[in-house]
Amino acid sequence: MSGLRSNRDYRLLWTGQVVSEAGFSTTMIAFPLLVLAITGSGVQSGLVVGSVAIAQLVAGLPAGALADRWHRKRIMLGCEAVQAIAAAALVLALWWDGAGVGLLVVVAVVMGVCRALFEPAEEASLPLLVQAGEVPTAVSLNAARTSAGQLSGTALGGFLFALGRVVPFVFDVLTHLFAFVALLFVRLPARPAAVSRPPAHLGREIVEGLKWVWGQPRLRVTTFCVVSLNLFFSAYYLVIIVLADRRGMPAGEIGVMAAMLGAGGVLGAFAAPVLYRKISPYLLITGVFWALTVLTPIAIFVHSGYLMGLLFAAIAFLPPSVNTAISTYQLLNTPDELRGRLGGVLGVTGGLAAALGPALGGWLVEVLTGPAAVLACAGAIAVVTVFTTLNRTLRGLPAASEPLEAEITGK
Repeated sequence: MSGLRSNRDYRLLWTGQVVSEAGFSTTMIAFPLLVLAITGSGVQSGLVVGSVAIAQLVAGLPAGALADRWHRKRIMLGCEAVQAIAAAALVLALWWDGAGVGLLVVVAVVMGVCRALFEPAEEASLPLLVQAGEVPTAVSLNAARTSAGQLSGTALGGFLFALGRVVPFVFDVLTHLFAFVALLFVRLPARPAAVSRPPAHLGREIVEGLKWVWGQPRLRVTTFCVVSLNLFFSAYYLVIIVLADRRGMPAGEIGVMAAMLGAGGVLGAFAAPVLYRKISPYLLITGVFWALTVLTPIAIFVHSGYLMGLLFAAIAFLPPSVNTAISTYQLLNTPDELRGRLGGVLGVTGGLAAALGPALGGWLVEVLTGPAAVLACAGAIAVVTVFTTLNRTLRGLPAASEPLEAEITGK
């Protein structure tokens, strides 16, 4: 941690992005509130909010390839600038009473595409910005940054909207401008000379990235672990919220549950680098999956929102350690010219899992009772737990104290 404290460039990037994340999360709360105020339509609210995720998924693979082709700092600067301009256009339209659902969808799509471009560019830059031994801490701090930004933005969104329809989006403009200025002063080291080659066809570059991930057994299996966690969490979260509502828990207690879930994730992210250094990746990954398998069914017996919140916090505390171990291995064992495409693949697969999870959770609570839906989630995570425990590829992941073997031969 002391190395990152003295790393001026990483601190600038981190600070700018925690502010930018808060602005984005504020907008994601304000979007449906604004659509409801304008049209009263829940369907159109869902369309606007869903446009962000859809755009991010559609742009994910090309964005990863472009992050390997273009200058990554310029990509990040451009994304912050474009998001500030899009939010400013919405502010002006609201000021002149000219904002409609069509404009909101366009702004949402712009935000989704920018996030799809920014994330692989930033992730691919991380091993150049920090020392190899500091990558686990940087990965976990980035996860904490995202959770903290989401928590603060979620809390701010409704409050700022109550002050005025335009206020959340003015805040969003300011956050992206702040992040843009912070990025201007980040000194990103030059990429290895080996990546200076004429760009191929974008489609071929995307296929090359997909082949790389699929052709590396450890990348393949660790990606499966991350996707499983995303799918499980998003489905289980919805199941628990519905179960709590059916049991008559007050809305305030349900809100506390959600907040404690976020707080558990932040604490888990700060603890992740310590756990990563003390426990081998295989034991860490299997241990977390076993803990989730044990904790998941407890929700059946909990009837207090506050106790459920503690359970949520305990469950959310665990995955950041897995993500740290997996992301560290993947980043340091992928050549620089392919790191953007790795980020694109992971972004798309993770996004699909996060999108399908609520649909799966909603289907489970429709066809099953609440306790049975919880048990179905528990059964699914148990299957993945057995898979991770028996998987020989995971057993071979190097510990933090061992040199990484850099599986970068045969592209």
